Amino acid sequence: MKSSQTYEQLIVFTRYPEPGRTKTRLATALGDRGAAEIQRVLTEHTAARIRDLRKARNLALTIYYAGGDEQKMKEWLGADFTYRPQVSGGLGERLIRACSDAFGKGYKRVVIIGSDCPDLEASHLKQAFEALYHKDLVLGPAADGGYYLIGMSREVKEVFTEIPWSTKGVMAATLNIAEKLGLTFETLTTLNDVDRPEDLKHINHYSGI
Repeated sequence: MKSSQTYEQLIVFTRYPEPGRTKTRLATALGDRGAAEIQRVLTEHTAARIRDLRKARNLALTIYYAGGDEQKMKEWLGADFTYRPQVSGGLGERLIRACSDAFGKGYKRVVIIGSDCPDLEASHLKQAFEALYHKDLVLGPAADGGYYLIGMSREVKEVFTEIPWSTKGVMAATLNIAEKLGLTFETLTTLNDVDRPEDLKHINHYSGI
């Protein structure tokens, strides 16, 4: 932790923007280099919003990356973030591991985001952390049926198990598990992720792309 008063951890899952190895579903419309460029710009947008949040909030930040290596990530996004390689396995397993690491280090409020949401702002992240003062779980629904953000005030591995990842049922399945477990939860504003060619319309207004 940065200090004894840092009880919040923000985790970002992303991938190094190497052509042919990222945003492969977008490559059918943009080609490998175009898809990698979308990955680069969206991740840099996310990093900028995180820096906005850190100006006003004392929190720790870890970027879990796939592809590249720690040196490449530092050269790309800056040395002021902590970097860890994503573990092998499915998305649920990787999320469980990241959460376990954070709660194991004593953090009390843990929020995880991806790097696919062009409309994500520091205000959404602030709202998520604030919700965790009085809720077990916070979710940022994505318009495609998934979520762009999940946060917890205690470790609950079940919300990452038996989820139909990469389908329209992710958010519904997660909420169903939360209700069965009796978790208190809050949902944020619905935003758009950019994963498929039909999602590109959501970034037409974004001057960084």
